[in-house]
Amino acid sequence: MRNIALTALSILLCLSTIADAQQRETLGWGRLLNNDVFGDGKDRWQTGGGVVSKVTGYGWEGVLPDRPGDIIEYRFWGGVIAPADLVTPAAGDRRYAASLSFGVHTYFQRRNTEFNLGADLVITGPQTGLGTLQRAVHQVVGEALPTVLATQIPNGFHPTLIAEAGRSFAISPNVAVRPFVEVQAGVETLVRVGGDVRIGRLGSDELMLRDVMTGHRYRGNRGEFTGWAAVFGADVARVEHSTYLPAASGYALTDARTRVRAGVHWQGKKSSVFYGVTYLGEEFVAQPEGQIVGSVRLNIKF
Repeated sequence: MRNIALTALSILLCLSTIADAQQRETLGWGRLLNNDVFGDGKDRWQTGGGVVSKVTGYGWEGVLPDRPGDIIEYRFWGGVIAPADLVTPAAGDRRYAASLSFGVHTYFQRRNTEFNLGADLVITGPQTGLGTLQRAVHQVVGEALPTVLATQIPNGFHPTLIAEAGRSFAISPNVAVRPFVEVQAGVETLVRVGGDVRIGRLGSDELMLRDVMTGHRYRGNRGEFTGWAAVFGADVARVEHSTYLPAASGYALTDARTRVRAGVHWQGKKSSVFYGVTYLGEEFVAQPEGQIVGSVRLNIKF
């Protein structure tokens, strides 16, 4: 699987390099910041992360092209997973895990079915520097310094493949429902099924990208509509393997990993805002409860 993922990543990188030499243009930038400070306010488990995406292509007319490689997303993602207590974690709680990810994804559609095919190289462990950064931030703000960094998930490189297929159904000009299925193999291996609902025209003519942590679909470019749109979504995953919860350390994965989310997009003439919340269900058997994570995107221009 590692060799397959590396091959896929190499192919996507080659395709993007060739395509970029053919007068591609930047179609937009996607961004999303996740943190439980914006949600339940507790510094634990899926505690924080962020993504920045650059979308390139030969132009955008409000719909996906029918060829893979015409639209390419270059994705940089980073995140921290932590036990509920960074100083004296409870027995059986999950280990600290820091990760950075660099990936290439392409988006296209066939017979009204939308596809996302991508490959990411996920880097884990102290080499990411995220644990050191969090310790420095705690020191500056006067919080207790984490003592769990010495037992964090070790350094590693995890080629990861991801594929999503979804189809949008317009209930009315202002309401759309989009069921989807996702398969991932690599740093975590899983199968996920779910759906998203959009109320409002904002985003209907834009490329929407899916966040790894929450499942929120964030805007990869800007369409013609302004105003508001409310979004709702839910999904459930069967996880067969997780680098972040190694079986060798005694962790037992839950039978189903659930996510339930809601958010609001607003777009003015220049500025835009997104705020969303996501309930993340238990990921391992010893996790006593789920958590609520908040997601924010601000694009303020004067």
